Amino acid sequence: MMLKSQAHSMNTNSPKPLQKNKCALWGVPTQQSLGPTKPTLLGILKNLSTTFIWKDGFGGPHGLIRTMLRDVSSKWALMSYTALFSFLEKRKDKEVVKRELLAAIQPLDRGAQATADDLANIDKIARELESLNPTKEPLKLSLLNGKWRLVYTTSESVLRKQWPKILRPNGPIYQAINTDTLRAQNLETWPFFNQVTANLSPLTAKKVAVNFDYFKIGGLISVKMPERARGELEITYLDDEVRVSRGDKGSLFVLLMDDPTYRVPT
Repeated sequence: MMLKSQAHSMNTNSPKPLQKNKCALWGVPTQQSLGPTKPTLLGILKNLSTTFIWKDGFGGPHGLIRTMLRDVSSKWALMSYTALFSFLEKRKDKEVVKRELLAAIQPLDRGAQATADDLANIDKIARELESLNPTKEPLKLSLLNGKWRLVYTTSESVLRKQWPKILRPNGPIYQAINTDTLRAQNLETWPFFNQVTANLSPLTAKKVAVNFDYFKIGGLISVKMPERARGELEITYLDDEVRVSRGDKGSLFVLLMDDPTYRVPT
């Protein structure tokens, strides 16, 4: 009896085997142990999943996801939202940017009335439009051909802002280019109708060297230009309506297509 009683007592007091349960959601075995155990990655993940499940009040992946989303910092959410819409805002449609550019130019008399703030603002918009340029190799396309009307420039030699207004160009100013003959022409209208023609030498698919050959006074009297009369012109934006160009001295030119059939005299 003594032995049986002791044996029974020993069986009663012996350590209980580890109890295995399953997580209600994932069916993952867990162990309940009286003593401390070394944490493992699997154990940490299981504890986190259980915490998320019960924190939400019910099981299921939707509860877990909702709880995780609720726990996301509002600061990070705001930063993500701002970054997304900043990116979208930067990538404006080129038609929108063209309208912004032409609206900013409209009251400035081709640039003659532009203030320092106007110059900076228009240059900024022009650069944004240039970043959306759909024509990477304009010299290889007939899209460049024809007579373009100048609507804005920063070139002092064109604007002549230091001259009396009556002596400045008051009528439309045009620039014509033909890529097949590599010829260009600048044409003033009222009051003097001066013209100048030039030969073009491609430097890249969008940049040319400009060698002026004849200046025509009043559209009638031709004068040969000196050898030093040369420059460079880069086509930085081109579509069937608007052309933006930059000269080698930093001048900006914005032009609108006027006559795509016009031919420059050879």
